[in-house]
Amino acid sequence: MTQGSYDIVIAGGGLGGATLGRALAGAGARTLIVERETAFRDRVRGEGMMPWGVVEARALGIDRLLCDDGAHVVPFWRRYSGLVPAETRNLADTTPGHTPCLDFYHPSMQRTLLDAAESSGAIVLRGAEVVHADPGKPPVVEIRTDGGTHRVKARLVVGADGRRSTLRRIAGFTLNQDPGRLVVAGVLYEGLDAPEDSVHHFQSPALGQAALVFPIGHQRFRTYFVSWVGQRAHPISGSGHIREFLDACVDTGVPRDWFGRARVVGPLAAYPGADTWVEHPCNGSVVLIGDAAAASDPSWGCGLSLTLRDVRVLLDRLLANDDWEAAAHAYAFEHDRYYGALHRVLDWLTQLLYERGATADERRARILPCFAMEPDRAPDLPGLGPETPSDEKARRRFFVEDRFLPQG
Repeated sequence: MTQGSYDIVIAGGGLGGATLGRALAGAGARTLIVERETAFRDRVRGEGMMPWGVVEARALGIDRLLCDDGAHVVPFWRRYSGLVPAETRNLADTTPGHTPCLDFYHPSMQRTLLDAAESSGAIVLRGAEVVHADPGKPPVVEIRTDGGTHRVKARLVVGADGRRSTLRRIAGFTLNQDPGRLVVAGVLYEGLDAPEDSVHHFQSPALGQAALVFPIGHQRFRTYFVSWVGQRAHPISGSGHIREFLDACVDTGVPRDWFGRARVVGPLAAYPGADTWVEHPCNGSVVLIGDAAAASDPSWGCGLSLTLRDVRVLLDRLLANDDWEAAAHAYAFEHDRYYGALHRVLDWLTQLLYERGATADERRARILPCFAMEPDRAPDLPGLGPETPSDEKARRRFFVEDRFLPQG
């Protein structure tokens, strides 16, 4: 490929880029996907999709593709806190979309969806990278491959190249970042002796830490440990810290005997839990989706679902409007709304469940008993995601400030 013209050029062939490319190519758009990797390898990334994200996957027609490739349907969410018996939630019965969680091995998902995009008519360049984008009508994209550098025209350029997006940088977007509060460590176990029908969420607010166990099928479990930044002398990362990771999970409440026959089958890595985002992720010729637009704190497991929300909203706008620049701006305005709502709710939850110190302890002592008596005070993150109430009234209700309002 030395030249050409496309309706859309997508930088990144992961969940967002491949799903968008598949849908647009299937609708007749001339679609080019530029993917840096030639083979997908295991890294510590999100592999559990919230029920509200599964609603998006169904709307985009990829849920069946993922299930046929071995994605694991998880009907229950089990929450553990100290000595309190586990609370088990039947997700299909209690979420608005009547959907479970959908968990999968990330490299397998990437292969499946990128192959599906290609089968739908998208041109896929593997081992390639967008290195420059000239704004204009149409914009011109410069792509580097093993065979050299090539320039192509497009009606619209989409950055779906992740948290460290190259396209975001070269297109001149300003990146915002929250202060670091949480650190997430994760590893893949095989043979963990835990029920595969549930996401297991162990929360220890008094310690400012949590552990989450996501079954991804075939007795494999992606397991995460989340803690307040600075709580430990060093990040739990690398093969030399496997025992420390296990002990931290056990301290948080995971039964030690679950690990009796388990073996580690992937890397152990830690990464920061701070949000990064772009205000209005569209500049006319370039639009950002997924982690390139907004990477929500991975401690809360909403990244995959947020990416599919981006894809569905952008796709709907593009298919409904021949003016793709206007359609991309309409997506960006909507993205700011739902990402902003999710950002607020995750901040509340982080304050309540992870912050340390006397003030945080007092807050928990006041709020958590009210949650036990009135569960609807807590955001429905699995079921509603960014549509869970996040206005000032909801904030006051969450922090139990409404009880102090004057009567009458």
